[in-house]
Amino acid sequence: MLKKTLVLLSLSAAVMVAKAQNINKDRLDSLLNTLSAHNKSMGSLAIMQNGQLVYQKSIGYAAVDSPSTIPASAKTKYRIGSISKMFTGVMVMQLIEEGKLSLETPLAKFYPQIPNAAKITIGMMLSHHSGLHNFTNDPAYLSYMTNPQTHEQMLTRIAAMPSDFEPGTRGKYSNTNFVLLSYIIEKISNKPYTDLVKQRVINKAGLKDTYYGGKTNPAKNEAYSYTYSGKWKKFSETDMSIPSGAGAMVSTPADLDRFITALFNGKLVKPESLALMQTIKDSFGLAMFSTVIEGQTYYGHGGAIDAYRAELAYLPQQKLAVSYTGNGGSFDPSNIMQGVLKICLNAPYTIPNFVEAKGLDKYAGVYASKQLPIKVIIKNEGNILTAQATGQSAFPLDATTTADRFEFENAGIVMEFRPEKGEFTLKQGGKEFLFMKE
Repeated sequence: MLKKTLVLLSLSAAVMVAKAQNINKDRLDSLLNTLSAHNKSMGSLAIMQNGQLVYQKSIGYAAVDSPSTIPASAKTKYRIGSISKMFTGVMVMQLIEEGKLSLETPLAKFYPQIPNAAKITIGMMLSHHSGLHNFTNDPAYLSYMTNPQTHEQMLTRIAAMPSDFEPGTRGKYSNTNFVLLSYIIEKISNKPYTDLVKQRVINKAGLKDTYYGGKTNPAKNEAYSYTYSGKWKKFSETDMSIPSGAGAMVSTPADLDRFITALFNGKLVKPESLALMQTIKDSFGLAMFSTVIEGQTYYGHGGAIDAYRAELAYLPQQKLAVSYTGNGGSFDPSNIMQGVLKICLNAPYTIPNFVEAKGLDKYAGVYASKQLPIKVIIKNEGNILTAQATGQSAFPLDATTTADRFEFENAGIVMEFRPEKGEFTLKQGGKEFLFMKE
């Protein structure tokens, strides 16, 4: 009975691999062309199976009028935001394998001035169970994000932030964890992160277009990031001294596929280390996440910095690596990833049908709510409806197939207008707020 079961499992795996190998490239083209035609995304997609690149396509631009317009291509490099955490996580696991660190090592060994440092372990930081407050959520962050910062400046800020909860009691995403982990890696190795990530990850995985980023330079095939409201508008740049190992890497989707393939092929850490990284608690692994699609689990990470968005996924059963790196647009790349994976798995998937909005002037105005201490300005900018809340940047609203209903998918925002009453309902995170036109 056991032998028969093993044979059946092997046949099942073979069928799944064969199924994924027959990737519908026309469907992928259609998805990306639709996003591009409606200015919903700019970026690049790369798919690798069994270590071989099987699909690659770029849409939009790496630079728009800066000083010239440069179309995106397979050579375009993007800031990948929090996917950088996987690079940092790999280096931490390597140091653990070398006996220079352990998952139980307390943060206090390196930075005793941090709140709860004696209770926080390396393992808790890798899995976002430390309770350390996320420094990018602090209001002061916007005042310094574009200026160079030293380790000392960042440590002073982090030390002044009270913990969100008792270490180890629950999970909550925090960039602070991985900034500190990158500093710890440097302390142990007595080398800068830029050199260490090249030595320990980039060279071992054979990456040619991946590195610790600096100021964006289109002459080096680096993409600027943009928002869209009738036309593409260049977004401000975070100084890369700030995110460090939490979000400072630059790469291409093909290189990201090579990275995660190397990780799962045992080129970067031992199998037992990879198994630990894949262990999920409170939705968090060690420097990675897992998601189930069409009954299969994939591992990876997402990234967001400035207006860049990136997604990286690996399906072990399929030996399939998929990455999308974007530099603009309102369509959430996590939804792009879901669509791409479903197409790769030959699962049912409907390519988005974007609605062209008309008569937008009737929604324009300044709205206030008795439930929230903010005002929202709604504008019609080049037949694109935009919303701007007090103290925040404007964002585009996409029309839906339901009349008077708009959404901003990146933040999970839905606005249902009732223009005849001069009001709208804002829905986000399961909550509803009524806004009235002043």
